[in-house]
Amino acid sequence: MQAPHELEIARALPPPGCGPAQAQRYTQWLATHHYENFNVVSWLLPRRLHQHFYNVYAYCRWADDLGDEVADPARALELLAWWEEELRLCYAGRPSHAVFIALADTVRAFDLPIEPFLHLLSAFRQDQTVHRYATWPEVLGYCRYSANPVGRLVLYLCRHRDAERQQLSDFTCTALQLANFWQDIARDLDSDRLYIPLDALAAHGLAAEDIVARRFDARYVALMKDLIARTRELFAAGAPLARRVDSELRMDIELFSRGGLAVLEAIEAIGYNTLERRPALGRSTQARLLGRALLSRLFAPWQSDKGVSPSLAGGDA
Repeated sequence: MQAPHELEIARALPPPGCGPAQAQRYTQWLATHHYENFNVVSWLLPRRLHQHFYNVYAYCRWADDLGDEVADPARALELLAWWEEELRLCYAGRPSHAVFIALADTVRAFDLPIEPFLHLLSAFRQDQTVHRYATWPEVLGYCRYSANPVGRLVLYLCRHRDAERQQLSDFTCTALQLANFWQDIARDLDSDRLYIPLDALAAHGLAAEDIVARRFDARYVALMKDLIARTRELFAAGAPLARRVDSELRMDIELFSRGGLAVLEAIEAIGYNTLERRPALGRSTQARLLGRALLSRLFAPWQSDKGVSPSLAGGDA
């Protein structure tokens, strides 16, 4: 199957079988020309890891766009199956697509297992057929495949493979995914997707039809406060991860958590009305987060034994 040229990311795609250098230039271009709440690779990350992060990001971005930017669910499922075939060719040592030509080097260098890549595809397939979630555990189950594999891949790139840090990463990545859900409610409704659990809606006297109709009232405010509180608990559960990775990686890990918490603050700042507005992080907010992370790093040697106050260590974003 040929690459779907209707996707924006395919326009600069090198031809099949291109050389590694050309493939890596493409993944770098892809990663540096698309920002959401945070840059894919910051200047804080060791330069030796930049290209590998670009390569993993390119895989995730393609998979996400195949599942999210293709209007016809049947066509999206077909393309996701094609993407899995390309992934398996990569692991068989026969990559053809530029993303996998670049990714093959990263897979070899870090001995990346195939499962996180496959789990992401499972989530994007689920998006084509499941548009409502009855319970909180069902939403968390979706996050297990849509978000947690990304954190585990990052840990592999940092050469951390133990179960304890993977669990902490899962907490953080699930929280990031949930923060993105609450941020993007209006956008997801345009695709008839709703990630707020139906039982959470019912607990606040709401139904899915109220959200689809974009009825903003006190019930919705109470619902968002509840969802944000649950999400903050997950961020708190994953917070120790930043202190359990190599010091040169600590700030990047911490910035992602702080960025997610800042999204929750941005929702609060607009009065919780994510039915009509999508809160975003401005450059000033990102600069503030970086400053807090730098302070946290400066005071890190004293945090465990001298009890640095949250205001000095950065506290909650």
